[in-house]
Amino acid sequence: MNIIGPDALVFGVDDVEACAKYLVAFGLDPVGVDEKGGRFEALDGTGIVLRRRGDPSLPAPLETGAMLRQIVYGVADEATLGAVADELARDRQVQRRADGGIEATDDHGFALRFQRTIRRKLDLPGERVNAPGAPAQRGVNQIGVWQDMPAKPRTLSHVVCFVPDIAQAEAFYVNRLGFKVTDRLGNSGPFLRPAGTNDHHTLFFIQTPVYMKGCEHFAFHMGGPTELMLAGSRFIKAGYQSFWGPGRHKFGSNWFWYFNSPLGCHVEYDADMDQHDDEWAPRETPMSAEAAQAFLFEHREKWAPGGPPPGMGR
Repeated sequence: MNIIGPDALVFGVDDVEACAKYLVAFGLDPVGVDEKGGRFEALDGTGIVLRRRGDPSLPAPLETGAMLRQIVYGVADEATLGAVADELARDRQVQRRADGGIEATDDHGFALRFQRTIRRKLDLPGERVNAPGAPAQRGVNQIGVWQDMPAKPRTLSHVVCFVPDIAQAEAFYVNRLGFKVTDRLGNSGPFLRPAGTNDHHTLFFIQTPVYMKGCEHFAFHMGGPTELMLAGSRFIKAGYQSFWGPGRHKFGSNWFWYFNSPLGCHVEYDADMDQHDDEWAPRETPMSAEAAQAFLFEHREKWAPGGPPPGMGR
């Protein structure tokens, strides 16, 4: 099945105004936003949809009351939509919408929607660097070139969910929807990618008690580590709180920076994620701090040489 990846995540939230302000500061563009909610887009059109928690148009919430109400997957063509509908209709209700999309739930009750992808094709350069032994890149490291660049999220990268039964969650996406396991944190969960992308993962599960079931975080791809660092620094300056990072993961090898949010989950900038094809052999290691990151930094206020750092004596 040619499922590409998440087109959107739909949230039912308590404070639309605070969540909208947060997503705009994060770098997403508001589309059709009013006091009831709206859409917040990355550069390729993927994004986050906000609605008030009690909006009757939202799918039913999980029994835990999690704010994530639906994961919307983009697919390549009508044939894939038909294949998904036929597969899921074997053992659960599938709703076919007037716009062509289909809706169902997975084995843990997460509401899913599948649609022809809305992603716009991007034609943007990735980050370039100068390095000994490599062709010179003229001017790419000039302060005026990169310090003032927009550093906006390019595309919705992945979603991570808490579930009580990892084996059940993995089996549904692998056996029913054709996702591939790329790597596995043995006592936590699998990294999964659908057939329509080479990204290391668009979905990851973490084993938790039932009462925690819901979204742990979602992430957007940036154009490179410099964009990630700029966007994260600006986000902190706007008043939002860093949760984890900046740093670099081992599995996927992507740069990361996570932030607390009013959406009931964490939100991540990521960059430079590994790409894999079907020849890749999954790795496995137990979850640990060592396995979770190759290195980790901590943000601090800017300072300049010339004396002891703030708070330090001679």
